[in-house]
Amino acid sequence: MSKRSPLKETFVAYARSRDVALRDELVAAHMGLAAYLARRFANRGQPLEDLTQVAALGLLKAVERFDPSLNIEFSTYATTTIVGELKRYLRDKGWAVRAPRRMQELYLSLSRVVDPLGQELGRSPTIAELAAEVEASEEEVLEALEAGQAYRFASLDAPRSDGEGDSVGESLGSDDEELARAEQRALLAPMLEHLPMRQRQIVHLRFFEGLTQSEIARRLGISQMQVSRLLTRSVAQMRAVAQETTTAEEA
Repeated sequence: MSKRSPLKETFVAYARSRDVALRDELVAAHMGLAAYLARRFANRGQPLEDLTQVAALGLLKAVERFDPSLNIEFSTYATTTIVGELKRYLRDKGWAVRAPRRMQELYLSLSRVVDPLGQELGRSPTIAELAAEVEASEEEVLEALEAGQAYRFASLDAPRSDGEGDSVGESLGSDDEELARAEQRALLAPMLEHLPMRQRQIVHLRFFEGLTQSEIARRLGISQMQVSRLLTRSVAQMRAVAQETTTAEEA
């Protein structure tokens, strides 16, 4: 049985004691992840320093909520929590004047139904018709529409404010596929310990570095058929380990 890393031991100790000093140690150890995720949202109109503070808050929440008994890496769990915190912050900052959350949500609901309802009616909908559509009172609809005047709309085709020439949409970048696969990798990693070194290396190259079977064969100096056979064997062995783990947990 492999030994747990010092950080994993610290998570276990914190889950048991809720010692603030241990919590601060865990937060400090993972601030690099928070800073990295904050930088991924840096081109969306908010200062990086503010985004880093928000990411740090998300990291703190992740540390406090993380269950070390789960078979998942903390970095995977924390990434989801931190990104969610950053997205909520950016959504709220879309309002030039701070409006109550319920008014923000109602205004956004209204913005989604105005055009479809207008097409259905063949005219602009009345306040009463909008209220019926979103299941709110006429007073709430009026209040939401007034609050909506504080919302800052920006076309994704609009030029960037820094004059660099690219549009706002082009500066946002695309989703990071590596983050989407992070949880799968975290679940896969412990199973590698049960494989022989050569198979472990091949699985790492295939599923963690994304190399093709032919690229792996060239790197290791073996045939592609050998790579295919060892991958098949490795997947079967890891599946067996996963089934044994699930059976043990259910027992």
